[in-house]
Amino acid sequence: MTTGTTGAAAVQHGFRPGSARAALAYPDFRRMWFASFASNIGTWMQNVVLPAYVYERTGRASIVGLLVFAQLGPLLLLSIPAGVIADRFDRRRWLIVMQLVQLAFSTLLFPLAATDAPLWSLFLVALGVGVGNALNAPAWSAMLPTLVSRADLPGSISLNSTMINGSRVVGPIIVAVLSPLGVTTSQFFLLNAVTYLFVVFALLATRLGPPPKVHHEQGWRQFSAGLRLARDKPVVSRLLLSLTTFSFLSLPYVGLFPAVAELNFGIEEKSSTYKWLYATWGLGAALGGLGIGTVFVAWDKRRLIRLGFASFAVCLTAFAVANGPVGAFVAGFFLGISYFGTTTSMMTIVQSRLADHERGRVMSLWFMAFGGTVPLGNLVFGPVMDAVGARWVLFGGALWALYLAFWCNIAAIDAQMEAEAPATQLSALADRAR
Repeated sequence: MTTGTTGAAAVQHGFRPGSARAALAYPDFRRMWFASFASNIGTWMQNVVLPAYVYERTGRASIVGLLVFAQLGPLLLLSIPAGVIADRFDRRRWLIVMQLVQLAFSTLLFPLAATDAPLWSLFLVALGVGVGNALNAPAWSAMLPTLVSRADLPGSISLNSTMINGSRVVGPIIVAVLSPLGVTTSQFFLLNAVTYLFVVFALLATRLGPPPKVHHEQGWRQFSAGLRLARDKPVVSRLLLSLTTFSFLSLPYVGLFPAVAELNFGIEEKSSTYKWLYATWGLGAALGGLGIGTVFVAWDKRRLIRLGFASFAVCLTAFAVANGPVGAFVAGFFLGISYFGTTTSMMTIVQSRLADHERGRVMSLWFMAFGGTVPLGNLVFGPVMDAVGARWVLFGGALWALYLAFWCNIAAIDAQMEAEAPATQLSALADRAR
């Protein structure tokens, strides 16, 4: 079930349609993917170092939660206007500007961390990075599918997930290797700032078509257009609601990883063991995202979503009860697989049911649900971890994921819509006859 225009013209590649190898056959997509991979490696170097640095200075999960909220909270407030921009204006220029904004604020972290500046200054700069990311994300997500044909869209989404999570592996590994060699926390922030230039150069070398010429809402209605589009698509609505609650109740451990590692497994956030644990979890997430475009490319993504939620519940429970580093590494690896295999399947269905001119506004809701809700969970559950430990928070997240395995039944929604379609059409014909 697809709608809308087809994105880029298909190329002759000889690979299975919708696979990761098929998506890489498109030169523009390949260029943007490798540039984004390089940039995201820097981002995840910063993402693993900055929370650990703040936790080392404060020893409080609640303060780390505030930091994550500063970085990701702007997704809650700015994703909708950013989605409107993505559907109306030149995406390439906008994306270049947002890359430079994030570069500037990431550079500012270098002198602040080098001098152990007050935490409020770090939070303000992290907020600046978060604003740039929030304004960038919907346009980026709307741009990528236009670089491949609709038939090869699943492969591009799978590769995008793999890129995000592969960088979660490579970034911490680089930190773990370079830290003993004398590279400081502040220098990692400077390295990250440089990596934004990869995307800037790739965008300058890539010709993007203008946004589709369609009628746009006027005034304030354009900011609620994404909500109306999602409301009119029951499958998209169910997936967005599932992702929102999943992010809030089941994913607080992502932002509070340093606290979970120390409280549950006795792994200090400044140790190389912590960085390897984070990289192992990221490797699992990368393989989970890649698997959707390779091993599971022919599987029904609706089924994979339910299996993914159920396996996530099992893996998060195992992560909660693990008593030491060995159990944490094993459970964390499979937790990463189930985490991003599930969310990649969800995004594949959402993207495949949107027209090109709808993507910016609806994907802004996706980023609000995925990135914007996680920091709210960190704010709520960070103090809970400080008070009672991490295990009960993880158990609660596992229970909710198990419920979503039942509730996020997309196949049942599709069947209901197909059963109701003839009756709806007959009713419309009867109304016309009157």
